[in-house]
Amino acid sequence: MEPIQIDAVKLEQLASKLKALAHPTRIAIIEMLSGVERMSVTEIYLRLDIEQASASHHLNILKNKGVLVSKREGKRIFYTLENESLAEIIKCIGRS
Repeated sequence: MEPIQIDAVKLEQLASKLKALAHPTRIAIIEMLSGVERMSVTEIYLRLDIEQASASHHLNILKNKGVLVSKREGKRIFYTLENESLAEIIKCIGRS
């Protein structure tokens, strides 16, 4: 049997993204953004019923790990999922 080729850098990036998901608020954010075009910070923290600073903290973690993308329009910042596949992973885990 041939040894499996392992890309350590790629695996570390994947593990880093999965660690970023390991918080209930961040999972809720991903679930909210799944299937929608975009949401503003205000929409997110109001729907989650959390402080704006807390929402921004979690959004920044997800953005820095490449899970979310942000776009500024005037004073508002809108977030979208970089890729729907992480939302699908969360849905799969939630079904078990």
